[in-house]
This record gives sequence, C-alpha cells and structure tokens, in this order.
Amino acid sequence: MRILVVEDDQLLNKTLSYNLSAVGYSVDGAMSKAVAIRFLEKQDYDLIVLDVNLPDGNGFDICREVKERRPDTAVIFLTANDMESDMLKGFELGADDYVTKPFPISVFQKKVSALLNRISAQSGGDFYDDGNLYINFSELSACLAGQPITLTSLEYRLLKVLTKNSQTVLTRQVLLEKLWDADENYVDEHALTTTISRIRSKIETNQHSYIKTVYGMGYMWIGGAQK
Repeated sequence: MRILVVEDDQLLNKTLSYNLSAVGYSVDGAMSKAVAIRFLEKQDYDLIVLDVNLPDGNGFDICREVKERRPDTAVIFLTANDMESDMLKGFELGADDYVTKPFPISVFQKKVSALLNRISAQSGGDFYDDGNLYINFSELSACLAGQPITLTSLEYRLLKVLTKNSQTVLTRQVLLEKLWDADENYVDEHALTTTISRIRSKIETNQHSYIKTVYGMGYMWIGGAQK
C-alpha cells in the first residue's frame, strides 16, 4: 500500500511518515502542493493524507484533482480547524475521513488501517492489515511492526481462514475441513494445534493477542487486541 503524506508542518510530516512506514506502508512525504503534485504525476497512491492549509494552496484543490483522475484513491484530511463547513466541503469532494489536530498517532494509524482494509475488501484485495500486522496472501509475505516474518504455506492458509472470519468462533472441525486443500493433503488435530502455536509465537507480543482459544470449541481471530 502506497501513502502520500501532504503536510507542511515538518515535524508532523516526518512523524506520520515514520510511523506509517514502521508498520509496512510505502510512504512519501510532501510539504507543499507543488511537491505533492509532482509525486502524483509520477505514480498512483492508495491513500493521500492531506493537510487542508498548505503554503502554496490547499488540500481541497489536490483532492479535487486526484478524485477526477483516480476516483478510488482514498483521502484523509488533516486540519486544525474543527469547522463543519470544512468537513462538509472535504466530504463533498470525496474525502473518506477527517482528522482534527492534535491527534494521537495510535488513533490515526487505526483510522488508516481500517480505511485501507475496507478498500481492500471492496476491491477484492487479498491481504490483512491492522497497522501492526500485515499479511499479503497473494504474494505470501508478511511483516510485524514493519519487520518481515516468515510463515509456512500451512500457516498462511490457516491465517487466511481466521482473518476472513474475524470475531467468529471456528471449531477445530471447521478449520480442519477448510485446511484440507485441493490436493487432499490431510491436516490432523495435532498439526492444527502445532500450527496455531507456531503462528502465535510469530505474531503475538506482550502487547497484542491475535488468536483466542475458546475452550471446548475452537479458535477465534481477535485482531491484535491489547493484552
């Protein structure tokens, strides 16, 4: 996922770019409308984080130009003005969300993650991303807090089943049936237990839990819940 951060406050620009890059996004930063336009002429972005007030223009103009050329590009506006008129104008231009400064970086990351996941689901994208854990099921790649992690083919298959059924208890029998692949490679109870354990060791930390054991039933994906 490529993100363009357009913000003239140098510290905020670097902070947003750093934190988004740290969780696996490819990020470019621009501090003016002119620089942002140059980036946009060279490549497309999945999301643009736009400051409303820029030294050589405003974010509304950039949003208008982007939406005319590539309507599916997501836009989050940043502003110090908690003004209803600004919010309405942004949404009328096709903005997806609006964040008023100052704001916690952790909350902003969650907004970005939720928005990009929604876009992915609508476009049929085959990946999971919560801002901390990123899994690309098409490319069989994954990273945790921006650091690559290695998963086996069976682990990817199990993770895909779990993430696509988030907050739903999946019995061991259901999981075993879904993991029985087209070549009829059998997965038994022991292999399932071992694979769940291996996945937990790779993606769970002291701060985040992803897989909940529902005793007597099975497992449930809880999406990086705070411990």
